[in-house]
Amino acid sequence: MGSPDFAVPALEGLLDAGHEILAVYTQPPRPAGRGKTLQKQPVHLAADAHNLPVRTPLKLRRNQEELDYLTALEPDAIIVAAYGLILPKEILTLPERGCLNIHASLLPRWRGASPIQSAIRAGDRKTGICIMQMDEGLDTGAVLFRAETDITGTDTASTLHDRLALLGRETLLKALSESHVAIPQSEEGSCYAPRLQREDGKIDWERSAHEIDCQIRAFTPWPGNFTILGEQIIRIGAVNIINDHDPQTKPGTTLDDHLTIACGKGTLRLERLQKPGRSMMEADAFLRGCPIPKGTRFE
Repeated sequence: MGSPDFAVPALEGLLDAGHEILAVYTQPPRPAGRGKTLQKQPVHLAADAHNLPVRTPLKLRRNQEELDYLTALEPDAIIVAAYGLILPKEILTLPERGCLNIHASLLPRWRGASPIQSAIRAGDRKTGICIMQMDEGLDTGAVLFRAETDITGTDTASTLHDRLALLGRETLLKALSESHVAIPQSEEGSCYAPRLQREDGKIDWERSAHEIDCQIRAFTPWPGNFTILGEQIIRIGAVNIINDHDPQTKPGTTLDDHLTIACGKGTLRLERLQKPGRSMMEADAFLRGCPIPKGTRFE
């Protein structure tokens, strides 16, 4: 059970390891692109490529048809990776080995929908993968296996996502083939990673240069980052921290003609920007078409 790109390596890994996939569950096709044509989820496309049966229910709670279908399959285990639907108790307890979730954080830190973005935004030095025995709580089940990876100063949500997807595949296969002890999660250190919205990407210049850099990397590519210049929304793709000294200037104000901006603490320089209706571009190219003099204020 999975939907986005993150779940595809796990499906491919199960097949490569010789596991029999009885069925693939994924979110239904969604409208996408300018034409809003229906597009299948990445897991759906991967399943089609291997001629696997695909199910796309809108819900699993109080869905007797799907419960009957799963019961008839008699699965040994159900693997869940960023599926997007809540599994009811009768499905959680159905397989002999239960439902195993591939979660992209070091639980109990960052339970919830955006663990990758939340770890980068918080400035965490490490994150990882947990293979969790699912229960009825929100990412509260016992952990069977875990694997760590460093978060570098250049990692974005995109680069970390890809690394964790591969680590998830590797760790899942270990959980299925090696002996392990289920370790209950402690509530100490637990925190929640909320579902992100577009408006979460608005930059608060009162924050420190380090915090803003973490946000920009965390929200690349989704939901993206933006600031307001006059009446225009300017999207920001990358920044470079200049220093952490108090700039003695109102946050959001440019300190030169090269997009160096005062923050609540420290300064940073905008490296990649995007005007409405244009593509993302390097700062030099942006300034040639839209000079921004010293003293300009971003909101």
